[in-house]
Amino acid sequence: MFVTFGQRQLLLVCVVAAWVCGVVSASAQPGSDTTAALFRIEREPIAAGGELLTVFGRPDAGLGHDEPGAPAQVPLVSVLRDTLGDSDPENDRLRYVWVHGYASPSAGQRIASAIPFLNRRTGNRTLSDETGVPPSVIDLGAPARELWRHVLWTVAEYTIFDYGVIVKTSVRAFKRNDEDYRKAYAIRALAVLALFETERSATPALSSVELRDIQSRLVLVQNTVGGIINDGYLQRVHQQQTASSEDVRGHNWELLRQRAEAEHLYFDPLTMPNGSTTHALVWAAREDVATRRHFNSRFLNIKSPWGDKRLLEWKGVTETRYFDANGAPAAPDSPGARAVELIPLALYGLDHPKIPALLIDFRSNANPKRREVSRRLMNDITRGILELSPYGDLQYLAARSVYNFVTGRRGMDINQPSRLRSYSQLKLLLTLNDSIDPELASEASRLLEHVSMNPLQNDLSVERALAEQSYVGLREAARADEDGLGALLERDRRREFVRAQHDVPARILLRSATVATLGLYRHREKESTATQKQNLDVSRRLAYHRRYLKDTLASTPLVEVTARLDEVQRSLRYLMDNGSRQDGRMVKLAARLFDQTQDPTTRRLSLDCLAQAGTDDARRELTAIYEDSRLGSEWRLAALQVLDGPAADGAGAAAGAVTAGASAIVGVGGGN
Repeated sequence: MFVTFGQRQLLLVCVVAAWVCGVVSASAQPGSDTTAALFRIEREPIAAGGELLTVFGRPDAGLGHDEPGAPAQVPLVSVLRDTLGDSDPENDRLRYVWVHGYASPSAGQRIASAIPFLNRRTGNRTLSDETGVPPSVIDLGAPARELWRHVLWTVAEYTIFDYGVIVKTSVRAFKRNDEDYRKAYAIRALAVLALFETERSATPALSSVELRDIQSRLVLVQNTVGGIINDGYLQRVHQQQTASSEDVRGHNWELLRQRAEAEHLYFDPLTMPNGSTTHALVWAAREDVATRRHFNSRFLNIKSPWGDKRLLEWKGVTETRYFDANGAPAAPDSPGARAVELIPLALYGLDHPKIPALLIDFRSNANPKRREVSRRLMNDITRGILELSPYGDLQYLAARSVYNFVTGRRGMDINQPSRLRSYSQLKLLLTLNDSIDPELASEASRLLEHVSMNPLQNDLSVERALAEQSYVGLREAARADEDGLGALLERDRRREFVRAQHDVPARILLRSATVATLGLYRHREKESTATQKQNLDVSRRLAYHRRYLKDTLASTPLVEVTARLDEVQRSLRYLMDNGSRQDGRMVKLAARLFDQTQDPTTRRLSLDCLAQAGTDDARRELTAIYEDSRLGSEWRLAALQVLDGPAADGAGAAAGAVTAGASAIVGVGGGN
């Protein structure tokens, strides 16, 4: 009888195993909390009005982090937040996300990444003594910048570099490796923050909304057009991503479990502290290896273990588990418990979109790499050599769709979507955990390094040094008076002021001028002034209150059930007092708020807002309220009074109309 192991507690955080092997001297600086908590966060104030927030993680001692002098925790992810110099979160703006260990590749790595069909590491980035601001994974203040970057690359590919198959293939290889290198670290930051969210203290440095916004942006950065998604939709993106991941994991979990048990193997899900399962191991009992039986590799994608000479003579890592007479896991000293020596066969990722992704084959390291390379070769040959594209060749699109459908249904791990996400998750999962056997984790980490196919990646020792450099550079930049993070904040504020001062057509013209002059001309506002800072403060607060109302209205059909009405009213008043009367978003929010509340004060305030706007949209909303037979007569008459009165009567018009409406009710004999 075969069993499922559900006791293992592994962590889904995507950082290279070597990433946390390094020692960062600053992690033990005065004021740092080095308790046994898995994560902690450290604040570094910036004189220009901001703060650098760094998430530290506790590495597992089983992977060689317990040597004398090793830090209790190491830096994982840093976030720059612009506070405008105050402690009010309503005008804060998140800026950059850094993943420690992510660095600009060397010239040699760049050249290697442009070699077609070179799917392996060739060298490391040369370390230097210079420190400074490392490259960020994403600019949260300007997420659409990546879309423009992709557009420019595509235009250059078909114009500047359109000189034959070799040149085109090289350019595509260069672009793909660069994007994969960056996406891998974005995935790592995503998983770090997802786990950090479950362990943050009662007074977190990053709020739930901020954490989910960052996670959503890290998800969207993996999509070409993700940068144009408005901040107001980030919470929906987070919800959809969470639901999708749960569905995919559940589907793959069941597929792999059924196939493992059908083939007389042991299925061992690797579970996060929050209960989600992201990876799974498949084992074979040493006592069963000599048994001769049929083996179906569907969904498993490994060779038969039965009678395999390598397993019969296996001298690698093993684990001994104990089971009772019914085959359930049991304590070693329980009555009737028997010991079973298990040999690891393969490790799979369950976040893969179609089938469980084979990440490690403990008998043949070339097996998973060959399957990942199949996808790259297919794309390089069809697009680079044959110049076929699913967007321009319907026959090729149909053939590829049928091929992917058949291989997916048959469980064939060939030309499937990239394992980049699963590999990135597994690397940190093997690093930040305290339950997996240290010998098994070390062997799995070693095998993963050999599977690496991106020339831009570095080996363990270099990753360790780069992680140290990146954090030290950021910390020094936060404390620098010039050319540091403070100057970066001032520059970004001027860009933000440009967006606030100029409409969309003007910004397009300014951007076009920059592109036409190859970057020689860049429109910049004057140095920050008190007036600019005040305008930015108001602009950010307007955005905050608009989003608060939008999220509140989207979360419930009746506002007073889930939200505090005084907070809702405060947000609407701020929009009325500081926003533009021509702001159509304010009109829509006020109309929706009137419809989704039964509170008289909130409804009167909504009508006041519509009365103050006085636009055609506001009058249409008021007309709809008047014609709504489900409403009481007093509210319909109040809307009619606002419609008949001057558009600029402003606040108080609705309140007066309610009084008039109440008198009218008596005269007409009541109503609804």
